[in-house]
Amino acid sequence: MGIRISSLTESSTPSLGLRELPESCVANILSYMDPQQICQLATLNRNFRAASYADFVWESKLPTNYDVIVRKFIYNSPTNLSKRTIFAILCRLNTFDHGNKKFWVDKSTGKLCLCMSSKGLSITGIDDRRYWKRIPTEESRFHTVAYLQQIWWFEVDGEVEFPFPAGTYSVFFRIHLGRASKRFGRRVCDTEHVHGWDKKPARFQLWTSDGQYVASQCFLKEPGKWSLYHAGDFTVENGNASTKVKFSMTQIDCTHTKGGLCLDSVLIYPSEFRKVKAFLNNS
Repeated sequence: MGIRISSLTESSTPSLGLRELPESCVANILSYMDPQQICQLATLNRNFRAASYADFVWESKLPTNYDVIVRKFIYNSPTNLSKRTIFAILCRLNTFDHGNKKFWVDKSTGKLCLCMSSKGLSITGIDDRRYWKRIPTEESRFHTVAYLQQIWWFEVDGEVEFPFPAGTYSVFFRIHLGRASKRFGRRVCDTEHVHGWDKKPARFQLWTSDGQYVASQCFLKEPGKWSLYHAGDFTVENGNASTKVKFSMTQIDCTHTKGGLCLDSVLIYPSEFRKVKAFLNNS
């Protein structure tokens, strides 16, 4: 008798599975997940998939000033886009300035990143083929780099104006000493013409429209690999207004020539990314 009552009690207790969870409850859970986890959980069942489209789930993943960025740089976009769709659009490589600049939102952190092609920079002597030439390559987001053969006066300047979300950002020059190519399917690097960079350091400077200024210098090292040279940091307090950033890299000691350098781009990343070596190594 006791056994029968016990079995009846157990069988009458309802068992709740993931499918029975209310959609609003699931959405609240997803709001604490990172974007990749949300997309993975959305494949569990219809309930999770529907909850993954809730606007409040994605709004916290977007840059705080996403509406300003979309309005200024995402052309011909409808006004009634869901927050999930906006996130997906911003995570793509979005180009502007005739294709010379790109920005995107990092999928894992929701932080904004930006890069500028060598074609969007002002390079002394770039139109003189005795000094510089453009080289196509698969090792650049822009599929081309500027290669310096030899020059006395090395100077690169650039600027960008963008509504950066509030935060602190770092500016890097992506440089390669030597000329990389492929031979029989393998990457090889010619460093024969690398010279002059060990005699005097390169000088980096950074200015912003609100009066920030940073200067530093360092020697260029490690031929045969892409390196990010830190030009400085700047801070943005108001993400709703555009910040103009100017930067330069020079080595203008004319007592010697310098050459054998590939200039790919200038990158602007949230300063916290400097602690993530894997992220920077893939840049």
